[in-house]
Amino acid sequence: MAAPHELLKSLSGLEFMQRMLAGEIAPPAIGDTLAFRLASVERGQVVFAGQPGENACNPMGQIHGGYAATLLDSCMGCAVMTMTDVGVGYTTLELKVSYVRALSVDGGELRAIGRTLHVGRQVGFAEGEIRDASGRLVAHGTTTCLLFAR
Repeated sequence: MAAPHELLKSLSGLEFMQRMLAGEIAPPAIGDTLAFRLASVERGQVVFAGQPGENACNPMGQIHGGYAATLLDSCMGCAVMTMTDVGVGYTTLELKVSYVRALSVDGGELRAIGRTLHVGRQVGFAEGEIRDASGRLVAHGTTTCLLFAR
C-alpha cells in the first residue's frame, strides 16, 4: 500500500480521513505517543478522543498545556482537511488556544471536536473545543490553515 501522504494525490481530504477512521490508513504515530485516536469524521467536523497519562504531565502533575494544544491542532486541521479536494494539502499558519481548566490524569477521556468555519481555495479557518468526561469545556481554540497543491 502507498504511504499515507502519497494517497493524498488520489483521495480528497474527506475520503482520506474516512479511510483512516475505518483502519484502512494507518494513523500518525503521535496518536500512540500521546494516547489519542480518531473518533469520528464528517465533512467539516472531526473528533479525536484520548486519555492522557503520566507521560503528558508537567512538573506540577497536571496535564501539560501542549497536550490540549496538540489535540486542538489535530481536530481543527483535520476538519479543514475534510473540505479539501484531491491533491490539496494544508498546514497550520496560526493556532490560538484558550485554557478553561486544568487537566489531570484521572479526569477521564477527553473529546476534541474541530469544526470548519470557512474553507476557501488558499486558506481554511476552524474552531475547536475539548470537553472532559463530564462534558465540561476544558479548552477552546481557533486555527488558520494554508491550503496548497500537493
